[in-house]
Amino acid sequence: MIERAYEKIKDTHDGAVVTVALSNVARRNAIGPRMTNELLYALDDARADASVRVVVLTGEGKAFCSGGDFAEMTSGAAESALPHKGDYADLLLAMSRIDKPIVARVNGVAMGGGLGLVAASTFAIAANDVKLGTPEVDVGLFPMMIMAVLARFVPRRRLVQMMLLGEKLGADEALRLGLLNEVTAPDELDVAVKRTVDALVSKSPSTIALGMRAYVEQDGLDLAAALPILRTKLAEVLATNDAREGLMAFLEKRAPKWTGT
Repeated sequence: MIERAYEKIKDTHDGAVVTVALSNVARRNAIGPRMTNELLYALDDARADASVRVVVLTGEGKAFCSGGDFAEMTSGAAESALPHKGDYADLLLAMSRIDKPIVARVNGVAMGGGLGLVAASTFAIAANDVKLGTPEVDVGLFPMMIMAVLARFVPRRRLVQMMLLGEKLGADEALRLGLLNEVTAPDELDVAVKRTVDALVSKSPSTIALGMRAYVEQDGLDLAAALPILRTKLAEVLATNDAREGLMAFLEKRAPKWTGT
């Protein structure tokens, strides 16, 4: 991973896993233009680094992300030390299209833009005492961009209710709605995240990447349009060394040895 002079995030590379922590503790990790830009760099670096298999996204301190950093957005003090790469919409798109899994470790409150990060992640595991919601309407705003990612999980009537009333959900309801994969006690959160990360790292990296790219390409298409694409993608997977190794290991009743090719 490239070392960068981040101001609003911290990244730690440990073997096959990169942990990216939102680091704006004084504002409960509120996300503004600088943090958004830095997250885009961190994702690009993780994508380009062959040693990285999984990205864990979390918040420093007691919050995951309290929402938008309105102070930064309105003060004009949003220039980053890094050249501009994109805005929040670009970030949600990048998270949705990355071919390496992102595991959101939801350690505290996730509101507004923070909930958008949870929804755009590949997996989301939360402590059972967290709150998630869309409170923008209470300050005269509306969750415009996160609406698109939330609509992939939350039923229409429930989503409209959340956005118009500025509701905050408990972790258990977010789990039922599909916004979270797992809910656990706060002191078991790291164990639960590690269990998912270890399971992902144990899989073939080339198969994971090809599968995630295929999912993005067919997402939203009707069956007649999706199946020809997936037929081609299946052929790509079958042509990999890892597919051959996996099938041979299955027949020989042994653990596969992935090469990522």
